[in-house]
Amino acid sequence: MQTDPRPIDRLLAIMARLRDPQGGCPWDLEQDFSTIAPYTIEEAYEVADAIDRGDLAALKDELGDLLLQVVFHAQMASEQGAFAFDDIAAAIGDKMVRRHPHVFGEARFADAKEQTLNWEAIKRAERAAAGEQDGSALAGVSRGLPEWQRAVKLQSRAARTGFDWPDHEPVIAKLHEEIEEVRAEFARGAVEDNRERLEDEIGDLLFVAANLARHAKVDVGAALRRANHKFERRFRAMEALAEADGTALPGLTLEQQDGYWARAKRQERGAAD
Repeated sequence: MQTDPRPIDRLLAIMARLRDPQGGCPWDLEQDFSTIAPYTIEEAYEVADAIDRGDLAALKDELGDLLLQVVFHAQMASEQGAFAFDDIAAAIGDKMVRRHPHVFGEARFADAKEQTLNWEAIKRAERAAAGEQDGSALAGVSRGLPEWQRAVKLQSRAARTGFDWPDHEPVIAKLHEEIEEVRAEFARGAVEDNRERLEDEIGDLLFVAANLARHAKVDVGAALRRANHKFERRFRAMEALAEADGTALPGLTLEQQDGYWARAKRQERGAAD
């Protein structure tokens, strides 16, 4: 009696067929690791968006899209004789067992903090076994991360050595200091003539803002996504209000547009009451 293949086996077969030089999909055949990487990152953000919206049906679809990215990379690696999907699954399984000796072994930790320190020690040992010579506390923080996420990881790693502010108050003071330095750079003259210094100072400002989020135990990406959603929601409300008044935003002064922004905020607060 023939049984249907497992869904993962079916997906792997579909991807192999799409990459088949004889009758596969031309677009899929043109891709390589570098061209697929942006899609992989995009799909990860789509997963986060579905979670933010609490949409489990969308989450199922987005997780499928993200899984497809893993399968795509695995197929391309398999074609080169490097590794296959099962190798990926086996490697991450081994890693999870290795990094959780308190679950799969006899190790015992007093609390989550002690367990996290052990996790980092295991990662350092893994890097050393792989021949990595970098002994810095910052070793292993990927340069491929979104910069806001890398900033938080760098700060967290440094904090484990004791290099950190005690609480949020000095971070806020530092944020004000960085704002004044940005203001001073704008005062120097035309932006076009001072772009590099402005980039440097604005970078410092954003770095401290990320540090403030870390001290508040707020995820920077989630906070920025929320701000983006809020702006989009209110701006679309502005457009709708202007249209209802028989006008459009591009033809209005900034003061008039600010009036619509204020109306959109009041409308939003009223809907929440």
